[in-house]
Amino acid sequence: MPMEEKLIQRLESAVTRLEALSAAGFRSGGSVGPGDDTAVLDPSIIAFDDLRSQFLGKVLSAAEKIGGQVLDITKIVEEAFSTQRELLIRIKETKKPDNSGLAEFLKPLNSVIVKATKMTEGRRSDFFNHLKSAADSLSALAWIAYTGKDCGMSMPIAYVEESWQMAEFYSNKILVEFKSKDPNHVEWAKALKELYLPGLRDYVKSHYPLGPVWSATGKTAVSAPSKAPSPSAPAPPAPPPASLFSSESPQASSSRSKQGMPAVFDEINSGKPVTSGLKKVTDDMKTKNRADRTGVVNAGKKEARVSSPSVSKTGPPKLELQMGRKWVVENHVGEKNLVIDDCDTKQSVYVYGCKGSVLQIKGNLILLYK
Repeated sequence: MPMEEKLIQRLESAVTRLEALSAAGFRSGGSVGPGDDTAVLDPSIIAFDDLRSQFLGKVLSAAEKIGGQVLDITKIVEEAFSTQRELLIRIKETKKPDNSGLAEFLKPLNSVIVKATKMTEGRRSDFFNHLKSAADSLSALAWIAYTGKDCGMSMPIAYVEESWQMAEFYSNKILVEFKSKDPNHVEWAKALKELYLPGLRDYVKSHYPLGPVWSATGKTAVSAPSKAPSPSAPAPPAPPPASLFSSESPQASSSRSKQGMPAVFDEINSGKPVTSGLKKVTDDMKTKNRADRTGVVNAGKKEARVSSPSVSKTGPPKLELQMGRKWVVENHVGEKNLVIDDCDTKQSVYVYGCKGSVLQIKGNLILLYK
């Protein structure tokens, strides 16, 4: 019977892991830790291992046939799922943190996602669609940040489905491009989608439909332990982490109290000289009075325009929302008043090629790519 065989395989796998942990405990003269017990015995962790072996294994198998950058980005996807497994284990032993504590707790996962995003930057690769679909798909793993209906996120199941839509745009391009060229690429794209739909979605639906269940009596959340440095050399200081969450300051909130036409009427009714900041147009500046009306731009003005700090040599500056989910901020130089209004946790912000600029994000977000 297929169902009975599958159950027997899972039981044998659990017994094998128990025996390995017991042997390791006796060799070290100690006992198996509570985290190891959870990893082996908890049904949700066993199911997550099944998810990785069944669905992620197919993606890796297809990537090995292709090799190169496709295999590299797939290994990062594998690393991201391994990191989420570790976080799921720690959640069962940790008290529910506040927003700042949650950002610190999820920092290992965010670091892997940033690593995947960096592979899509720079010179455009021949496998750009593969890199983008894999990197964008990892935002689905942020379902683990759901803390309740007031956190600004969709419910975990819906969040996984919505996040895959970002990656599906590039995944469909792969299917069209390689439909009659190479079936291995088609296999990879289909396996990547199945990893999330139905794979991750059904896993979340079965075990965490209302989000992660934190421990009521566990320890306080701390950042996940990183690999220990070699004792021969001191570890370099870590760079400041990019937070998974960004919230506006109280000053920013107060500045948003009145906007649009109400703010205009308040300014007019205040009695202040509202036109004092406007430049006056003199007679010699009017088009009808100008001696030079040929439309030829003065060379001096042209040079001044080229040297303007708001234009980057690498491309035009951008600050726009793409596909309703991704803010793109590119090639701004010397801009101190860049503002993104009403950013929510369903959106991500991608910053690239900006120098000497200040970006203010009003609202909450899950992912910030730089």
